[in-house]
Amino acid sequence: MSALFAAVDIGASSGRVIVGSLSGGIAELHVVHRFPNGVLEVDGSLYWDFEALFAEVLTGLRAAAEHAAALGAGIESIGIDTWAVDYGLVDANGALAGPVFNYRDGRGAAAVDGVHELIDAARMYETTGLQHLPFNTIYQMAAEIDLGGKQALLIPDLLAFLLTGERRTESSNASTTGLYDAVAGEWATEFQRALGLPMDLFPPLIEPGETIGTLRPDIAARTGLPPTTKVVAVGSHDTASAVAAVPATTPNFAYISSGTWSLVGVELDRPVLSEASRLENFTNERGVDGTIRYLRNVGGLWLLSESMRTWEQSWEERTADAGSPAVAAQRPTLSLPELLAAAAAEASGGPLIDVDADKFIAPGNMPARIRAAVHAGGRELGTRPAAVVRCILDSLAAAYARTVTQAQALSGKQVDVIHIVGGGSQNELLCQLTADSTGLPVVAGPVEATALGNVLIQARAAGVAPRSLGELRAVVAASTSSVYYRPRDTAVI
Repeated sequence: MSALFAAVDIGASSGRVIVGSLSGGIAELHVVHRFPNGVLEVDGSLYWDFEALFAEVLTGLRAAAEHAAALGAGIESIGIDTWAVDYGLVDANGALAGPVFNYRDGRGAAAVDGVHELIDAARMYETTGLQHLPFNTIYQMAAEIDLGGKQALLIPDLLAFLLTGERRTESSNASTTGLYDAVAGEWATEFQRALGLPMDLFPPLIEPGETIGTLRPDIAARTGLPPTTKVVAVGSHDTASAVAAVPATTPNFAYISSGTWSLVGVELDRPVLSEASRLENFTNERGVDGTIRYLRNVGGLWLLSESMRTWEQSWEERTADAGSPAVAAQRPTLSLPELLAAAAAEASGGPLIDVDADKFIAPGNMPARIRAAVHAGGRELGTRPAAVVRCILDSLAAAYARTVTQAQALSGKQVDVIHIVGGGSQNELLCQLTADSTGLPVVAGPVEATALGNVLIQARAAGVAPRSLGELRAVVAASTSSVYYRPRDTAVI
């Protein structure tokens, strides 16, 4: 039996625990536990239900142990990846010191001006190379009232700490904080000093493939895993793991990690820290093996999922008011496949929105905000869900095209193919519109790129996977199927 690896892969709306293996150059994944994740609103602030999240992780690891036992094997190690920028504060005793804020909360945006009164924005970019986003960790930190005696652990590092008792900060996620030196690969302590932050605010850095620690005895007992089970650092920012698993056969590729957000960019050997890059709001985030993920954080399928939630909620409220079984029986179908089919039948050339606008970050009535944005641009968008969905997807494809073009111009790297990985790779209409708008072929898949990257970095650390990133990508290509989209003979959006 080949070695088994547990990947804890958590996004902004859901999470999974997946057991992966590698045999004969082929990687296989088996989902053993799925669970929801989402925003909690309490007294006007937005949080993560971290206690529930950790409980689900333990449930998933217990399921992983049972799955391995049924195969007559064991779990070699555990790797954790999540979204970026958010963190929990831990006191000297290792207890969580307060709630874990959600990046969609407005406290970070409220601190931006104060931060830039102390740190010049251009100077910040010269050091960190980080895209300006109002929820970056540095702004959230500036909003904290009391950091005395506490350390900040980014979400995957916090989960690893609870499993092992060891405090570390994995580098790919550290690079999203605004407190990390993109060239030196170390903490940018000058910014911590400028903001009056403790010098030991974050634990020491660790690279993907290094061992964080082994399971605490009580965690081993609760999960059924041996206390010798390792927790290994992977690309703990989920995009870092996803990009590691792009099945590219040429270095001249762009990638779109498409999910709640869209991470659109190219892979480089060194950061681009020019003023032009800063003004275009590109980011230089750390990838696996010291690579640079040169990208922009573009709006994503959050606009679609939040629109669907609004429509569902609106229908439920109308049905409840009507109180009639006959009305309930007339409920329209809001399945995603049917919505996408209807959107594909919409005429091209419809209105576009700026998918990156701050107005679309928070939860709420997304279709109304989209219609308002279209109206402000001098056009109109009806209330039909199909029209709204087509507007979202046309706008995303247009943003992807702009971003890929800018990434090439700013980095000097030429692109001849675009790889879309993650959940958005299943959206045939989005993939085709992306090929049409960029004029480049699109390779869609794998859906589970993040989990594959997570598992393969663990497997490499265990000595059962190839060493180079290119060879790991060859394993992904051999292990998954891709769908190819050619640009249609249509005007560029």
